[in-house]
Amino acid sequence: MKTCKEVHRLVIEGQDRTLPLSHRIAVRLHLMMCSACRRFEAQMNLLRQALRRFPGD
Repeated sequence: MKTCKEVHRLVIEGQDRTLPLSHRIAVRLHLMMCSACRRFEAQMNLLRQALRRFPGD
């Protein structure tokens, strides 16, 4: 089982590239049991969406 710290790292990495299947499964399993990490993932997704809408210089 992955720790919250490992899942946070994988959530961030997963936004930039496709994670291996084993990592994706481990993250999903952890997220099913950990509300704090679910909130972290939601916050990262919201931040990423906001940054995509932000006009570049």
